[in-house]
Amino acid sequence: MALFHTYKTDIQSFQLPEKFTFPFYYEPHPLAILAAEELQNELVNHVQIAPLFDVNNSNSLPAGKMFGVLVVQNKKGEIGYLKGFSGKLGAFTHLDGYVPPIFDLWHKDSFFVKDEKEVNAINAAIEDLQKNEEYFVLKQALTNALAEEKIALNEQKKLHKQLKNDRKLIRDTQIQLLSAKDFELLNDDLIKQSLRDKHEMRVLAQEWQMKIEAIQAKITNFDLQLTSLKEARKQKSNALQQKLFQQYQFLNFKGETQDLLQIFSTTVLQQPPAAAGDCAAPKLLQYAYANDLKPLALAEFWWGESPKSEIRKHLHYYPACRGKCEPILGHMLQGLEVDENPLLIHPELQKPIEIIYEDDDMAIVNKPEEFLSVPGIYIHDSVYERMKLRYPKATGPLIVHRLDMATSGLLLIAKNKEAHKALQSQFIKKTITKRYVALLDGIIKENEGFITLPLRVDLDDRPRQMVCYEHGKTAKTKWEVIERKDGKTKVYFYPITGRTHQLRVHASHFSGLNTPICGDDLYGTKSNRLYLHAESITFLHPKTYEEVTFSAKETF
Repeated sequence: MALFHTYKTDIQSFQLPEKFTFPFYYEPHPLAILAAEELQNELVNHVQIAPLFDVNNSNSLPAGKMFGVLVVQNKKGEIGYLKGFSGKLGAFTHLDGYVPPIFDLWHKDSFFVKDEKEVNAINAAIEDLQKNEEYFVLKQALTNALAEEKIALNEQKKLHKQLKNDRKLIRDTQIQLLSAKDFELLNDDLIKQSLRDKHEMRVLAQEWQMKIEAIQAKITNFDLQLTSLKEARKQKSNALQQKLFQQYQFLNFKGETQDLLQIFSTTVLQQPPAAAGDCAAPKLLQYAYANDLKPLALAEFWWGESPKSEIRKHLHYYPACRGKCEPILGHMLQGLEVDENPLLIHPELQKPIEIIYEDDDMAIVNKPEEFLSVPGIYIHDSVYERMKLRYPKATGPLIVHRLDMATSGLLLIAKNKEAHKALQSQFIKKTITKRYVALLDGIIKENEGFITLPLRVDLDDRPRQMVCYEHGKTAKTKWEVIERKDGKTKVYFYPITGRTHQLRVHASHFSGLNTPICGDDLYGTKSNRLYLHAESITFLHPKTYEEVTFSAKETF
């Protein structure tokens, strides 16, 4: 039990958690925070780990890493904790004092190392064949032959067209000068010339076809070898991947075991994504179950620099990822009493929605924070459901645009199809102006500016968004400072585009303002609410087409 770490601090005054942490949305338990802090103190001077996060070290990691602690109780009733990290730390898959990987595919005796050598040998053979000089010369010869064939056939066609025109001219002039018999003899000769031209064309085309086919046959020999090698690689890689998935065996609290293929077979993906099972949380739980340790609380935190695309802040706590970990932890936590998903405990359900304006065609509501614009999978209460009850005779979709659940502020409601179409058209044409107020968790030195960072969804951790210059959609935001107070900055945001989580990412990302919005549980630090409010909106009235502006002041 060398990996069972006792606390350096006296924990007798700490109350044990009643249930295990809900890993996808949580506030770390004090015992988990204490364990994390002890781990962080260790990381600063760890002989093997510290150099990996030293920016002055040429061998440092390109970005930070997620670490985790699992508070556990052993059979004697003693409380301690386990330490772990996601994936690999540089070349290390396993370090003393940290829980091991579920399956160490890089171990020298691992089948993966042996089989990967075979795949790499096939890759090398493919690369050698693709670089083969004879293969290259043949492909160039084929390209040249096809070009030359086209030129030769075109020139022959041109010549034959001219000869055809000449024959027509001869017919037209000689029909008046020759007797019927002599003209018939002449025309027979001209027909023979035409047939001769067609024959010459066929012969020329056949000669080129034979030449090209001869070159193509030699290329085909190479292509068949390549196809065979690529098929062998595909089969070897697929078999290796399937075998690898089967090695990732996960226990749950009830002592049941499932591998990755079994776990993901019931998901939309059906196949496990790359690196599934290598995150800190599954590794920690697996070690606990395998060593008769009862999991009590979990906490994962980021250590080091943020990646370029994602938003990860040094020392911030983060939930387990959805794409890779949700199916795995869904199995691993079976039998264990787990905290209820806080998102399903909705404190705003009884809160009334303020209507700040309404007429026969539209309404403006002030949506509370932590309240849905439209029904969700688990929570149906929403602005849409409330408006359906309030306006039972309304036609059309009612909701014209949306706000994030966590964001408060103004939403437009259309009472009829015509109003909805007119308002939605303004959103599509980007003629509607919106202004948000946000409280940022730090001091911004500049007074105003623009942020342009393209965004796309993080496929492994929805609904988080990430910056991606290759596949992201353009996202632009104008901002200006309102005031600086108590170490925080209140700003106006003017979204020029309307991407999901645009303002939250643009505020938090290091290439944006590098200062998250207060209470941002995805890109910053969780608080009592997200301090973001849609404060003002300007648009053309859907019936009168007069420009109107509505405002609702923030409550923070």
